[in-house]
Amino acid sequence: MNWAMTELVRNPEVMKKVQEEIRSYVGKKGKVEETDLDQLQYFKMVVKETLRLHPPGPLLIPRESMQHSKINGYDIHPKTRVLINVWAIGRNPDYWEKPDEFYPERFIDSSTDFRGQNFEFLPFGGGRRGCPGINMGIALVELALANLLYRFDWELPKGMKKEDINMDESSGISVHKKSALHLVPINYNWQSEEKKG
Repeated sequence: MNWAMTELVRNPEVMKKVQEEIRSYVGKKGKVEETDLDQLQYFKMVVKETLRLHPPGPLLIPRESMQHSKINGYDIHPKTRVLINVWAIGRNPDYWEKPDEFYPERFIDSSTDFRGQNFEFLPFGGGRRGCPGINMGIALVELALANLLYRFDWELPKGMKKEDINMDESSGISVHKKSALHLVPINYNWQSEEKKG
């Protein structure tokens, strides 16, 4: 969620578009509910794009080869430990146009999914060794993020520009921002929206 908010603040046109989608669909209900999430297609693209650029872990759990294989000219002998670099796959220009840009629209009319069926997009692994908590994790992040975007407009602290946001990553088992993201929440005012319309 931290990376999603970071990318949205750095890309205000995306932030505006996703907030308009959420607010338009949810209306004045007061909160986004889990049943609303499947109708928020642009929001889903924002989540996918965040996971592509900032997977939860840079490497999948190590695998061990069972038989001799040859991959791109390299011999992989039996019992060799193999690490899959998900971070690099998500930024590979062979699979992604402008791979370092945050561009949710790349998922329009795309069946590419993060559940391990598409090998160019594996933020949670795939197959039998895919993350067992993917459904719960995604539901929690989507619900929390959608409600933050629904209820508040977001600004950087006074005097800070989007170019000042530190995008350095802290490595470890999971990849997170090296420095905290500080934002100022502003309650969304439905009355001012009604006056515009």
